[in-house]
Amino acid sequence: MIAFFRCIAVAIFAIVMFVFGCGYCLLSPRNPKHVFRFGRYFGAMSKVFGVKLELRLPEDAYQRGQHVYIANHQNNWDLFTVSAAVTPNVVTVGKKSLAWMPFFGQLYYLTGNILIDRANRSKAKGTIDQVVDSMKKSNLSVWMFPEGTRSRGRGMLPFKTGAFHAAIGAKVPIIPIVCSSTSHLKLNKWDNGHIIVEMLPPVSTEGCSKDNIRELANLCREQMKHKLEQLDAEVIELNKKK
Repeated sequence: MIAFFRCIAVAIFAIVMFVFGCGYCLLSPRNPKHVFRFGRYFGAMSKVFGVKLELRLPEDAYQRGQHVYIANHQNNWDLFTVSAAVTPNVVTVGKKSLAWMPFFGQLYYLTGNILIDRANRSKAKGTIDQVVDSMKKSNLSVWMFPEGTRSRGRGMLPFKTGAFHAAIGAKVPIIPIVCSSTSHLKLNKWDNGHIIVEMLPPVSTEGCSKDNIRELANLCREQMKHKLEQLDAEVIELNKKK
């Protein structure tokens, strides 16, 4: 019964976001400021699922310059958890097929996010080059999921290199973001407990070249994997105290 009412709530939320969100975005299509605004709306929906979302951001998170943000990508719960960590002047990079997802896909495009064709490596590389050019010409930051696909409880998957190409090409630091595991969350569970999303310190790309991309990717993955283990252990203890 709880799952039924939550599904209804999500359906209503999706329709409202589609109708009013797309209408609002059409006033200034693909303006990056929309990504931050709607990321907050989606993050607020975590309460509907009985999730106590704890967002750990540094004090200067909203005043930072350009960065490439990377986050672990677990499942559809990311829409209502890690999305809350999006900061101003940030757009995400997602797969092209998202544009055809009913309700969400159209809003995702209109808010200014970047779509790439992962099935076509030459097109994907061209898009990364465009991302670098856009960053050099603006104060825009990008957010990417280096695993490339949802891990679905399989632990942190190997990282693809697109985000690290972009960071080195734009000569900006990388900021890892880690969300504690969400595979245990259930639609039919009234209290789904704590989820922690934490922004880690920047990883410098100064002095890095294309020859260092895999080394940089492995460094970031190890940092994020270690933090994920820490957060999961902390969440277990928090949920025991309920």
